[in-house]
Amino acid sequence: RSQPKHKSILYITLQDEEEGVDTGDGWDEWSGKALIKPPDQLELTEAELKEETTRILTANNPHAPQNIVRYSFKERSYKPTSVVDQMAVHFVLEGSLLHQDSDEARRLRCVTTTLSPVGIQQATPIEDGGEEAGEEDRPDSVASKTDRKEPKVSNQFNFSERASQTLNNPLRERSCQTEPPPRSNFSDTANQWEIYDAYVEELQQQEKNKEKQKAAASKNDNDKSKKKTVLMETQNDDISKVGKASKIFERMVNQNTFDDIAQDFKYFEDASDEFRDQEGTLLPLWKFQYDKAKRLSVTALCWNKKYQDLFAVGMGSYDFSKQGRGMLVYYSLKNSAFPEFIYPTDSGVLCLDIHEQHSYLVVVGFYDGCVAVYNLKEEGLEPLYKSTAKTGKHTDPVWQVRWQNDDMDNNHNFYSVSSDGRVVSWTLVKNELVFTDIIRLSLDGAVSDGPEGAEQPGIACGTSFDFHKQIDYLFLVGTEEGKIHKCSKTYSSQFLETYDAHSMAVDAVKWNHFHPKVFISCSSDWTVKIWDHAINTPMFTFDLNAAVGDVAWSPYSSTVFAAVTTDGTVHVFDLNINKYEAICQQPVVAKKKTKLTHIEFNPIYPILIVGDDRGYVSSFKLSPNLRKKPKVRIIELHNGENNLEEKKVKF
Repeated sequence: RSQPKHKSILYITLQDEEEGVDTGDGWDEWSGKALIKPPDQLELTEAELKEETTRILTANNPHAPQNIVRYSFKERSYKPTSVVDQMAVHFVLEGSLLHQDSDEARRLRCVTTTLSPVGIQQATPIEDGGEEAGEEDRPDSVASKTDRKEPKVSNQFNFSERASQTLNNPLRERSCQTEPPPRSNFSDTANQWEIYDAYVEELQQQEKNKEKQKAAASKNDNDKSKKKTVLMETQNDDISKVGKASKIFERMVNQNTFDDIAQDFKYFEDASDEFRDQEGTLLPLWKFQYDKAKRLSVTALCWNKKYQDLFAVGMGSYDFSKQGRGMLVYYSLKNSAFPEFIYPTDSGVLCLDIHEQHSYLVVVGFYDGCVAVYNLKEEGLEPLYKSTAKTGKHTDPVWQVRWQNDDMDNNHNFYSVSSDGRVVSWTLVKNELVFTDIIRLSLDGAVSDGPEGAEQPGIACGTSFDFHKQIDYLFLVGTEEGKIHKCSKTYSSQFLETYDAHSMAVDAVKWNHFHPKVFISCSSDWTVKIWDHAINTPMFTFDLNAAVGDVAWSPYSSTVFAAVTTDGTVHVFDLNINKYEAICQQPVVAKKKTKLTHIEFNPIYPILIVGDDRGYVSSFKLSPNLRKKPKVRIIELHNGENNLEEKKVKF
């Protein structure tokens, strides 16, 4: 507003105040001024003011041009192009390190080096005034390019060194010289003396302070180390802050990009299940893939029990003629574009397991027979513990690892099974793994350590195992010969029971989460079998018409389980609905040659993840018919044993 308007407003306000005029809503009691709205201000209703406007962040740059055209020599005309650079740089952090062979590093070295006119190079210490001299001698400075001359070659006939002269050098003072030398020679010699004297004074000063420097050397070193650590900590803190913000920003953009999938995961329910005959479907959700692991197969899957959106994937190869590197990666449902953690390994990963209480600990089994424990809280890519030949590593691939309860000294421990026939218990003690052989598998039975000369029977190759959910000492072991052995941690010389389960290798064996007597097994002989551990014959046998890679019980129902086959199909069964056929058989791969390797149910959400031999992990949402919970009959319970009876009725 212009100045006259201010005066008129003030006059009006004073007059109104004297006369007691009611100024209305536009009057400001604190400032004593009238609030005037611009005439062109938009009038909005109360509903329009409360209306929320949603803005979605995407990876597209709104300022990027959309009408770029390029000349096409083929069609002889300008054609619009759809390739637009969408990248916008928000943060750049430049380092202060220089390569020792770079031009800038050479120029910095020239600052601390002075070339004397007589051709002798001497190091110039950097003191208070050394910077000014360094600025004059910089080869890239303007003064050096314009005024600096090449060092003059001394005259061999009219030249004298200081070593050959007396202490009272006549060249030091012009007045002491009867016949001064030529002007150029005199100035050059005087400059030489000044340089020499400066070096002598500096040397004497260094000798005087030598003892003081030795005494304060340790203190200075401590101070410097503290300063360096403080600088490194501040830099790391700054980078971590930016890294955390960028991770959140990346998740926001990724969630907005795949907003339809997130909505399906949260709210979609397949209404067509009401019209199906108790059959269900799988809704595809996110697909996880890492570019550097394309040629590796998914060999293991495991959900994090504490953070239900996080799961670990083991990458390796089942083709034993093409063994090489492996990888351990962590994915989150909040960001399907890139892994949360990446640990490359020298050998292929074949199995893994995440600790239930300490979710940052993960144990991994490798093809070369090693087992390792990774700590997600530790920096670096190396494992916290790793077995070696001295500490009892397996001699064949490790097919299964499982965490167990801590021992009497509260040390973490886990078990492993390998093709060398050993079931080994590993204990994390300080900085090493301590191993104990629990049982040795053989074709004739369990083998204990006997005398050296005793004849050893044929070794049975262990391929899978699982521990009972309630009985701590009881566990099952599947072998390559197709047998399943029921074993005990306390009896290492014999099996409690042996089941002739399959005609080929047992790929997986798992106890039921609810029923204490029931377990399930699958094999490459196309069958899935359900057993009661008190009976030698299976209760149910399902032929899936293809080699079965993995099987898993659901965490919400004792009668629901799922299996994957090498023809790319996921089979979901519910024994409470149909005891003979699957209620869902759905192909989930795009290419026919893709083989499914592993499957896992999420412990909380109604989804499952499936891995294949091309390095992809796909997630699917179960339709309502696939996640029905069985009706529980109300039974009066009087003691702890009746809890098992309730679960039997539930089954």
